[in-house]
Amino acid sequence: MIEVREVKTRKEIKEFVNLPLDLYYKNKYFVPCLYSDEMKLFKKNPVYASCADTIFYNAYDDGKIVGRIQGIIQRDANKKWNRKRVRFTRFDSINDQEVANLLFDKVNDWAKEKGMTEIVGPLGFSDLDREGLLIEGFNYLSTFEEQYNYPYYQKLIENYGFEKEVDWVEEELRYPYDREDEVEKLKDLSERVFSRYNLHLGKFKSINQFLKKHHEELFNLIEECYSDLYGTTPITNEMRDSLIAGFKFLVKPRDLITIFNEKEELIAFGFGFASIAKAIQKSYGRLTPFAIIRILKSIRNPKIIELALIGVKKEYMNKGVPALIVYEMMMYLKRVGCEHLETNLNLEDNSNILNLFSRFDRQFHKRRRSFLKEIK
Repeated sequence: MIEVREVKTRKEIKEFVNLPLDLYYKNKYFVPCLYSDEMKLFKKNPVYASCADTIFYNAYDDGKIVGRIQGIIQRDANKKWNRKRVRFTRFDSINDQEVANLLFDKVNDWAKEKGMTEIVGPLGFSDLDREGLLIEGFNYLSTFEEQYNYPYYQKLIENYGFEKEVDWVEEELRYPYDREDEVEKLKDLSERVFSRYNLHLGKFKSINQFLKKHHEELFNLIEECYSDLYGTTPITNEMRDSLIAGFKFLVKPRDLITIFNEKEELIAFGFGFASIAKAIQKSYGRLTPFAIIRILKSIRNPKIIELALIGVKKEYMNKGVPALIVYEMMMYLKRVGCEHLETNLNLEDNSNILNLFSRFDRQFHKRRRSFLKEIK
């Protein structure tokens, strides 16, 4: 008999966090979250305490954990989009429809009591968290920023009554070595744009130097570029602090592309970081001394770069500035000498960003989906 319980005890917390590590044991495509970060979910988190309610459930079969789920009521997001939604995330289950149904029933009933009318997901506290269910590309290594899942998850979710709301696509981008003539044309265009609008690249000896002077501009530009996209939430001061901490750890000056106008105003940016997926994978998400050594080695000599964010001020979008970012990204790939760049998630209808990548050698290799269901 399947039993679903709210996660409360220390033992239940460990079972919740350890379930995906057991389900995907030795799966060569699965990349775990940092174990310490997952354990922090159960402490009072200042990053989200002011804007969200959350609950966790485990499912058991004869005392053995066989499924889990987290429900989130993101109040700031609901206010922004004028909706009454509960988000589900961290859904993991054995291939058993009863287990999945009972987990979703619990989130449904909890949200209904709180006046919600829709369930959506997988979505986290914000769009900076892992989101979307993998529905294509199961034979590719997941990135550190996104979640891997088995193909049968889609069936479990759709059989409960969920339907597609949006899809994201992910790509591998490579330097177009067989189209150097096009790269030269892009270089000429970039030089003309830099000259015409009195623009220049930013140069920083450290990430701290950049953040100390421009962090407010950076976050304002992120808000301007991303606030209208699906699933985005207002960035609180606590979220900023958390993002900056991760930024300092993963992003190096070589990974940061910034463009300024003659007034020294930040008008465009792009940054990524060395993939630490394999380093984290080998330690199952735990930051052991050997894991830290592997992470530092990956950062020094990256084989894959994960793209984080790209932004261009709206007033510069039609002035050729996006082409500057593309060209500088190409030069960055060539300079670093890595295998390819992973784009992470882009909405399938976000033509602005998808068109930018057309100048690379590209391969669409993954697709993720967010599902929606009415609460009954």
